[in-house]
Amino acid sequence: MNAIEVKNLIFNYGGTSNAINNISFEIKKGTYVSIIGPNGSGKSTLAKLITGLLNKKSGEIKVFDLLLNKENICEIRKKIGIVFQNPDNQFISATVEDDIAFGLENRQISSQEMPKLVKKYAEEVGMIDYLKKEPSNLSGGQKQRVAIAGVLAMQPNIIIFDEATSMLDPKGRREIRDLIANMKKENPDLTIISITHDIEEAYLSDYILVISKGKIVLQGDKKEVFSHPEILKETSLSVPFLQEFKDKLKRRGIGVSNIETIDDLVNFLCQ
Repeated sequence: MNAIEVKNLIFNYGGTSNAINNISFEIKKGTYVSIIGPNGSGKSTLAKLITGLLNKKSGEIKVFDLLLNKENICEIRKKIGIVFQNPDNQFISATVEDDIAFGLENRQISSQEMPKLVKKYAEEVGMIDYLKKEPSNLSGGQKQRVAIAGVLAMQPNIIIFDEATSMLDPKGRREIRDLIANMKKENPDLTIISITHDIEEAYLSDYILVISKGKIVLQGDKKEVFSHPEILKETSLSVPFLQEFKDKLKRRGIGVSNIETIDDLVNFLCQ
């Protein structure tokens, strides 16, 4: 089953050129997809169109076979959670505990069951010790974890991360990458879409869409996409360090087919 189907999608902000220019693609249920491209390429615009925050000029968007329109928008939004670039924009409560509980209230969870579920989602994102803290006093990475817990509490079928790691330091980015990987491992049916310009983050996904000037210029799994460095360079992107290093080893006749992560590479080199 497809989680999302987009056909001939066009959108502009009122100017002469289209921000999204006749895009078509499918995202299968349970996949982890990265949408990458330079600033201004249309990545975040696409996320807002999929969630109904912007209205398309023409084309078609389906979410689990539901056509995105006025009649279906409320049902579709129950299926999609979104984590924004700045987590401060998502906080509505004075404590971490209350912020996670907000998603549960939207699901009309009983007050007796709510504390147990708040702890469950806080534990999933590693924030169980911060329930009584004010979100404003947390680090950037911790704030994003709370925002993710709030989205998880709403039990969406799809989670969109819209540049969710771009404001974090390297440690914070690694933490969120690891968290996304764990979420996917624990819930194989969850569809994750990461809007990002972080090539290292995109390397972790199952499928990649490369967007430039509102058009898809390249798509496929990481092996396919990162085998076209010339196209990536044309869109101001680069090849991930791991892929580049593996390519250099291959050119020296060293087989690296089983290396998928940095840890794999470290173990291989140590041997």
